[in-house]
Amino acid sequence: MNAAKRREIFERLREIDPAPTTELEYRTPFELLVAVILSAQATDVGVNRATRRLYPIASTPEAILELGLEGLKSHIRTIGLFNSKAANIIKTCDLLIRDHGGEVPRERAALEALPGVGRKTANVVLNTAFGESTIAVDTHIFRVANRTGIAPGKTPLEVERKLLRFTPAEFRRDAHHWLILHGRYTCRARRPLCHQCVIHDLCEYRSKAPAAGTG
Repeated sequence: MNAAKRREIFERLREIDPAPTTELEYRTPFELLVAVILSAQATDVGVNRATRRLYPIASTPEAILELGLEGLKSHIRTIGLFNSKAANIIKTCDLLIRDHGGEVPRERAALEALPGVGRKTANVVLNTAFGESTIAVDTHIFRVANRTGIAPGKTPLEVERKLLRFTPAEFRRDAHHWLILHGRYTCRARRPLCHQCVIHDLCEYRSKAPAAGTG
């Protein structure tokens, strides 16, 4: 795939969604951080359902620590792996208060030092909460990048580095959300909706179905 194709892909994605954002519900960087930790191997819908119960009661590190481990578990038990996630969130809250004045840090190294926070979670927080041009490669983005040919790679880190290198600067901040939403709703793992894909003619996926009206 060449630079002109990549630019056209992002121009079309921007045209249909000029201001993309996460589907996780949050009001502060801390709420986003907790939601992203909870979202591992879980759906955004399921996370939002849990945080709608949790955040009115505890939406700061101090409040969650006051809630306690068992209290936190009672609010998130509908989410997969809730035991380990609750333990990580409690530890993270303690570190945020102890080392960062209760605030979510804006530095990658500090974010990745928090329990339950890896590179992908750090990228989401840096991009969505702080507006940095990072790209968090989840299963959707990994699939889209490889299928379309935008940034093929064998590992999420390889795909991330290629996306950062190949994505024109004006699109880099929003690329994460465009690609994840495209993978979630159009370029699905099973039965991708090629017939209604806005980048069908630019995509290099060999097994893609014909676009509507092309036979």
